[in-house]
Amino acid sequence: MLVKWIRCTVVDRRGFERGQRKWAGLLGEPGFRGQSGGWSRARPGVVHVFAFWESRAFYDSFMARSHDRLAASQVGTFKDSQVKLFDYRFDVKTGFEPRFTDADVVRVAHCKVHEDRVEHFALMQEKVWNPAMAGSPGMVRGVFGEAPGHEFIVLSMWQSAAEHGKYRAERVERLTLRAQTASDVAALAGDVVDLEASWTV
Repeated sequence: MLVKWIRCTVVDRRGFERGQRKWAGLLGEPGFRGQSGGWSRARPGVVHVFAFWESRAFYDSFMARSHDRLAASQVGTFKDSQVKLFDYRFDVKTGFEPRFTDADVVRVAHCKVHEDRVEHFALMQEKVWNPAMAGSPGMVRGVFGEAPGHEFIVLSMWQSAAEHGKYRAERVERLTLRAQTASDVAALAGDVVDLEASWTV
């Protein structure tokens, strides 16, 4: 599975939201698995969109054929767009599927990892972080993906921002030490995203 993460800054909110609903046209595209997104809780005007495809081949075919037609209605409504593609590595919790109807927020963490620490980082994600998140009330599901250049994404879906906040307050510092995250990670960027139900495809 391929995970696509788009982040941008919206300059015309009404136009952007109107255009975002046009992405319902993704339904029926070969290999398309799901898409949703929403507004950053911390950064005004910043939007994150997450899309899932069965494979790179299906995604490349879509980009060559239908993408520009669907994207046309949002031209000029945003700036500073950044797009990253990640290959699925494993689930956070179990049974990941790109469904968003039972989650209110998504936490996205984007990690650049030192080359000699990649295997350790992935192992700690599996052995330390995943069980902690999976055991947290309100955590629905998640996915861990990898991109070339030792970059990783951790997406976790939560029933509410309050549930995610409790997990952060109670556990993150202790887990960071246990996983030796500071030794693994060269750079870390993260955000919490309020999902917009009308953007879900």
